[in-house]
Amino acid sequence: MAPDGQLLTSPTTAPDVHQSEPIPEAARSEIERLLTSGDLFRYTAPEGAPVALLEQEFADLLGARYALAVASCSAALFLSLKALDLPRGSKVLIPAFTFAAVPSAVVHADCVPVLVEVGENYRVDMADFEAKLDGAAAVMISHMRGHTSDMDAIMALCDARDIPVVEDAAHSLGTKWHGRNIGTIGKIGCFSFQSYKLVNAGEGGILITDDPELAARCVIMSGAYESNWKKHPGMQNSYMLWQNKLPLYNMRMQNLSAAVIRPQLPEVAGRVAKGRAGHDRVADQLNASPFLTVPPALAPEERAPDSIQFNLAGDWTDTEALRFQAEAKKRGVTVQVFGLSDGNARAFWNWEFLGPQPDLPQTRAMLMRACDVRLPTRLTEAELDYIATAVLSAVASVKGT
Repeated sequence: MAPDGQLLTSPTTAPDVHQSEPIPEAARSEIERLLTSGDLFRYTAPEGAPVALLEQEFADLLGARYALAVASCSAALFLSLKALDLPRGSKVLIPAFTFAAVPSAVVHADCVPVLVEVGENYRVDMADFEAKLDGAAAVMISHMRGHTSDMDAIMALCDARDIPVVEDAAHSLGTKWHGRNIGTIGKIGCFSFQSYKLVNAGEGGILITDDPELAARCVIMSGAYESNWKKHPGMQNSYMLWQNKLPLYNMRMQNLSAAVIRPQLPEVAGRVAKGRAGHDRVADQLNASPFLTVPPALAPEERAPDSIQFNLAGDWTDTEALRFQAEAKKRGVTVQVFGLSDGNARAFWNWEFLGPQPDLPQTRAMLMRACDVRLPTRLTEAELDYIATAVLSAVASVKGT
């Protein structure tokens, strides 16, 4: 039965949460054109290449001056740090709850990640953030799984110290903060087009900024060799200043990816609305259980979720949490308890490439009871209710209610 009391025809099997929205038909004809012509390299055409068109359309969508499409969000994060021209060994603050690609990007940029505690609501602990901020050269703030930390407080602290902020908005396309698009608040915003994101190209990323010098540096380092920077509009004086003075990392996007992405941009607003409605429908049902808690959005935040996170509330042992995962799996629903999933790339203690790190007890405790379930925007209300019912049934099986 739905939360409004109406009977629904429920599916008899769990929905496939790994399928994304279908790629629009317009992409197929463009891909056929590109395959016929063999025109896959973004710099073959003098102007109007699909990647260049994507950059302009994405900048317009977000309200940014410049955009650069690259091979992945990780590439965008790396280029952002390199464009800031940070000295080797600089400290970069990142949340301790993020994907391993974020500290990896910091390491690739010859900087040192400093992990900041994250609370039960999956957002940066501002007391720990402020305590660790002095001495940092930059901040890379991950809006992990689309949960926005207090950007008012973060920007006030960073602006007072002239510390640049890079937004890892891989999970936050369409999220707004005080009505402003996430990704446009810091110096640079980075987004993902990997298959489990709101816009799906399999892989791919893009960065946005209003700073022409940062944009020009990113363009050249992304792989605009010789005079290919001339195919990016504006900033010609900046390009000439940096040509041959910056290394080329060859992180370009190719035209087929842009052809897949561009027709999906007009779908973003609709997907955001569906994703928020689906998330909130499941959240209302899970919050009715005394054993589960879905943290609410912060007041200035309008979320764009395509997954749901919730905490195991009250007294849960590790054994019970693992059994809950298994019981949900029996019902066809994959629930990931971040800290109890072997080798999870979102658990900071698995980032062994960083070397020994101080323990972060607040983040560790959260991860040991924080759960993750995919909710792609294409799910129907009946499918959403199936997932919620399966989760609640698994809880009941463990807790005997």
